[in-house]
Amino acid sequence: MMSNQFSIFISRDGGHKKFASVLAPGQHGSLGKSRDKGISSWGWNLNGQHSTYHALFPRAWTIYDGEPDPELKISCRQISPFIPNNYRDSSLPAAVFVYTLVNTGKERAKVSLLFTWANSMGGTSHMSGGHVNEPFIGEDGVSGVLLHHKTGKGNPPVTFAIAASETQNVNVTVLPCFGLSEDSSFTAKDMWDTMEKDGKFDQENFNSGPSTPSLAGDTICAAVSASAWVEAHGKCTVSFALSWSSPKVKFSKGSTYDRRYTKFYGTSPRAALDLVHNALTNYKRWEEDIEAWQNSILRDERLPEWYKFTLFNELYFLVAGGTVWIDSASLDSNGKSQHQQSSLANSDGKANGLDINDQHNNLGNGNSVGIKSNDEVSVIHNRNGLFVDTRHVDDGDDVGRFLYLEGVEYVMWCTYDVHFYASYALLMLFPKIELNIQRDFAKAVLSEDGRKVKFLAEGNVGIRKVRGAVPHDLGMHDPWNEMNAYNIHDTSRWKDLNPKFVLQVYRDFAATGDYQFGIDVWPAVRAAMEYMEQFDRDNDDLIENDGFPDQTYDTWTVHGVSAYCGCLWLAALQAAAAMALQIGDKFFAELCKNKFLNAKAALEKKLWNGSYFNYDSGTSSNSKSIQTDQLAGQWYAASSGLPPLFEESKIRSTMQKIFDFNVMKTKGGKMGAVNGMHPDGKVDETCMQSREIWTGVTYAAAATMILSGMEEQGFTTAEGIFTAGWSEEGFGYWFQTPEGWTMDGHYRSLIYMRPLAIWGMQWALSLPKAILDAPQINMMDRVHLSPRSRRFSHNVKVVKHKAKCFGNSALSCSC
Repeated sequence: MMSNQFSIFISRDGGHKKFASVLAPGQHGSLGKSRDKGISSWGWNLNGQHSTYHALFPRAWTIYDGEPDPELKISCRQISPFIPNNYRDSSLPAAVFVYTLVNTGKERAKVSLLFTWANSMGGTSHMSGGHVNEPFIGEDGVSGVLLHHKTGKGNPPVTFAIAASETQNVNVTVLPCFGLSEDSSFTAKDMWDTMEKDGKFDQENFNSGPSTPSLAGDTICAAVSASAWVEAHGKCTVSFALSWSSPKVKFSKGSTYDRRYTKFYGTSPRAALDLVHNALTNYKRWEEDIEAWQNSILRDERLPEWYKFTLFNELYFLVAGGTVWIDSASLDSNGKSQHQQSSLANSDGKANGLDINDQHNNLGNGNSVGIKSNDEVSVIHNRNGLFVDTRHVDDGDDVGRFLYLEGVEYVMWCTYDVHFYASYALLMLFPKIELNIQRDFAKAVLSEDGRKVKFLAEGNVGIRKVRGAVPHDLGMHDPWNEMNAYNIHDTSRWKDLNPKFVLQVYRDFAATGDYQFGIDVWPAVRAAMEYMEQFDRDNDDLIENDGFPDQTYDTWTVHGVSAYCGCLWLAALQAAAAMALQIGDKFFAELCKNKFLNAKAALEKKLWNGSYFNYDSGTSSNSKSIQTDQLAGQWYAASSGLPPLFEESKIRSTMQKIFDFNVMKTKGGKMGAVNGMHPDGKVDETCMQSREIWTGVTYAAAATMILSGMEEQGFTTAEGIFTAGWSEEGFGYWFQTPEGWTMDGHYRSLIYMRPLAIWGMQWALSLPKAILDAPQINMMDRVHLSPRSRRFSHNVKVVKHKAKCFGNSALSCSC
């Protein structure tokens, strides 16, 4: 939206020096087109050669060094409230722009800054008409314009607010309405001419009231001006803010929810006024909190400079990745949205594979478990669909429900095989959100959706969601209620999702020390482990892949045992054993420990070749490939305070091999780690994904190196992603880091979730005390069990006990 700009107007004493310019460099392709008529008349005079933009998400600042006035230095600090562990302010749709003006000249200057904004979202409603602008004078000198936008296709409305703070030295005026067409009663050119002549608008404009609704075919805009005198060799500060009240989230299949900020500001469109006022009166505190958080990293002399700003700037995805954050109160008593019917019913009138009228049979015999005050195990019938059970969550802990996309090209919410890499960012910065996502998936594990789906790759038909399988995602058209939007393969047969769930749950349980979280999700952990047993076809306690791409690398076929899925399974057995011991399910812990020892021996026998683990145990041309991600399970084991999966020498040998081949033989380490490399040093060209460099996987490998005592190799590995993606000599993927690229520079899937894995590096560099002090588990101390008694399925017992254990009619523990 080229009309959404800041501009500046400067005049010196005597009026012989005047400057007027939009504060954006260069000419733009959309200028001069009919729908933007009038904007081309604005002063697009900024050269930009002496101006710089700096980013340290969520802060940014722009410095205009002597532009457009050689004797005026202008800086603009841009702040949005992304504040770790602040679940209120971080949910607010608002941004602040603080201008500092420094007059280096010998005469004072009259400076007017202009903020213009279109009443538009840039989509189908851009010129559909019916939009209204309304000026306001608020409290504490905050004044501006509300822009009420009527969206298209029946979507919920949006109200923008633009405002500035009036102070003793700063005068604020507004132009509530101007148009972009020649037919407008007051055009964009008229507005610019007024500012060039007077540097302000008529004070009476505040009394004009709401505008008449815009006509179809016209786009109306609003403007806020803030004017001040800046003395010779003096400086002045001018603050603007933008907010947007869009209280409703509506998904394509009809579910509607209230956004998280409505918990504090309500659902009125006029909340935009309160939001913009809050922003302008609180931004200094926001800045202090953000600086205090960032400075602990910025001042760490151990860390390379490129790493520090890449670490923060990759966080852009948590707001740009299609984020939806809703208020829990917008769910009714059945856990559905306010306007949603039961959408998990199949053609037989079943929901979750059960009678939708049977309120006591939801979620796989329909039970979630709570602990009575006397510590006896009890059953609570859950009527909250797939949502988090908030019975154990007080109001201060209820942070709502959170969704983010796999990527803007892969529109699926909370894609779980990718969240495995990205989740470190949420765990470190917003742990309550991370726990809620895990609770959502825990509920999903115990659910079933029997509707039929055709899987595109194989052409077969299966059901949408199998009980016991971790879903690929929380859905697309109706998230939470219709999961698995992904339909290329049947992900109920994927081998990485269930182990990844167990690993993430244990890491989060260990890191937060949230015992109730562990109690809540334990049935799903057991179910996820038991479900995987079907993929151990030779009774060696190690799972096998099925000769198709049955994991996150969904074009890269795997035959037999794979290093990637096999190591994930080993780590999941460790995590399940450790969690079982802490929950009180000692017998299940012994089962997992025995399985681990047998599976570890089988994996080493089938895949260890003396320097690394082969890609798989098959006989294909790439079975001996060096996979960058082969020790993802070890990454999580070390991140969670669990014992190493293998001898330290094997771990270091493997990571050194990956560094020497996958990293350093890929453009000399300047592009990251290629996913697959043959032992002769040639890239594995088996498929698209084997020859790609995945940004998030490279960060994960770097984290694994750091945890293995190879910090120098780890930073060198990750620096390749910085060089290719963020540096000036790279590809220019700033704030749109793709899933991956090839050695010739072709990218795939811009703005992707997985690069958040750089926070896995930060986790490795600063393991929390809870992880360092986590109870140690001796995986070598085994109880000898017969082959039959080693099977999960032969050891499901129902025991009622006054210990802190956990169970229901399908999944119980023996303490």
